[in-house]
Amino acid sequence: MDVDQIRSLQPAAAGFLQKFRDYFGRQATFDYFLLYVVGLMANFKRKSIEPIALMAGVAVRSLQEFLAFFKWDHDRVWRHLRQDVMDQHGSDGAIGVIDGSSHPKSGDKTPGVQRQWSGQSGKIENCVVGCHLLYTDNDAANPFSGVLASDLFLPESWAEDRASGGQRCREAKIPDELAYRKKWRIALDQVEQTIGQGVRFSWITFDEEYGSVSDFWFGLDALGQRGIGEVRSNFRCWVTKPACKSFRGEHASRKVKNLCRFSPAFTQQPWQTMKIKDTTRGELTWQYKAARVYLVEYASEKRTVPQPTDRQYWLIVARQPKTDEIKYFVSNAAANASIQEMMRAAFARWHVEKWFERAKQECGFGAFEVRTYTSLIRHWLCSVLAMYFLAAATKRLRGEKSADHLRAGGQSGQHPGVENLEPILVVVG
Repeated sequence: MDVDQIRSLQPAAAGFLQKFRDYFGRQATFDYFLLYVVGLMANFKRKSIEPIALMAGVAVRSLQEFLAFFKWDHDRVWRHLRQDVMDQHGSDGAIGVIDGSSHPKSGDKTPGVQRQWSGQSGKIENCVVGCHLLYTDNDAANPFSGVLASDLFLPESWAEDRASGGQRCREAKIPDELAYRKKWRIALDQVEQTIGQGVRFSWITFDEEYGSVSDFWFGLDALGQRGIGEVRSNFRCWVTKPACKSFRGEHASRKVKNLCRFSPAFTQQPWQTMKIKDTTRGELTWQYKAARVYLVEYASEKRTVPQPTDRQYWLIVARQPKTDEIKYFVSNAAANASIQEMMRAAFARWHVEKWFERAKQECGFGAFEVRTYTSLIRHWLCSVLAMYFLAAATKRLRGEKSADHLRAGGQSGQHPGVENLEPILVVVG
């Protein structure tokens, strides 16, 4: 959307945010909320507390305290947001996309910061990592996408510091009940929470960081949730159950890259070709083969002798004909499930990549300059709300205008933000 379109939507933005008024005790607190969310949509480079406050003419300290200390129920705002997404954008083909976001930071005061893997830069650096669950209707012509849950990944070093009596978590105001959880555990908790609040997904999809963990699959099974996710080439499983439980090589599970190359279950079937989606460079097509397999599980927490699962899962190998890129996917879908439907769900992950790109550029998702846990969570929520409003408005405008209209059906060089907050920002008392 261009600047004129955004300006025309300013009154609608205020009306959209009004639905969350009940979760703010004082009107002044809600006014700061309006100011901050709309400020995140403004057209200036650094969308953090200070620039928003200075442009709106309020004290920087006051906006900092709004995020860190003012009384408002951000958990209920999250719940309302999920219900609103279902009411306005619910779809039988909805897909949940699990992914993380990394935000490079200097210093050691930002909650959860440490040297760790950053997906943004593709290397280990000092950063904060968030775990997120996105909802998309995966509409080919006019898609809607929005984040339903955002959690901080608290590294083990932070949890260990608290356990040893350190002050790092206390200074960052991290709640005592927030412990270290592996990322796949956070993702599973997010899926369980959103399903419990009425959100329905046809599929959940994710990358190999989650798909390569068997316990994550067992958690989705327990929730009754279908999923399809990428796995690493060294992920292990069986095409047929071994004759006995043993450490002997002939009874061992096999790496998926070897199964797909040498097992008759794959070598004796031809490659199937399907179109994933249309792109600006033409059709995106992949070839695939699929077979049923048994995953690896253990009879006890001691993880002694690995054994095959009682049930079977899908193992899919996909090949990109133009580049020879190979991907491996696992799914817990039923035996009669459509492979092509699974593939379309698996490749829906591009929605979250595009969402993060736009959220960081347009709504300050990674522009937080805070030192408390509550400030960070509230900043992410406000950015998600700004993106939700823009995504819903964009979907509506796409439906009203033809594809050749500026920004209606494709990209343009214009930055989607507003240059002046004056028409919508309230005077905070």
